Amino acid sequence: MVSLDDVEKNRDFAESLEAKHVLLSDPEAEAAKAYGVAGFGGFFAKRWTFYVDSDGIVRHVDKAVDVSTAGQDIADKLDELAFPRAGSAAPPPPSE
Repeated sequence: MVSLDDVEKNRDFAESLEAKHVLLSDPEAEAAKAYGVAGFGGFFAKRWTFYVDSDGIVRHVDKAVDVSTAGQDIADKLDELAFPRAGSAAPPPPSE
């Protein structure tokens, strides 16, 4: 996740939720601008989900994130894109 908040605010937020995922602090909105998610005036980041494979290729961008179903939506999309599950071997490359 990318947040425009500073490191301390993100750490406090993550600790309050006992979050296991990484929050990228981007207070200058550099990453947000690079990915096209900087909102009005650079004061917030749009809630988009980028699915990036192990080669760094963006495989899908979800621009319609529903925060009430985001966890399941992400799991479903990862399965649809055949991303490997944690602790499993990567799938073989497609045959030509």
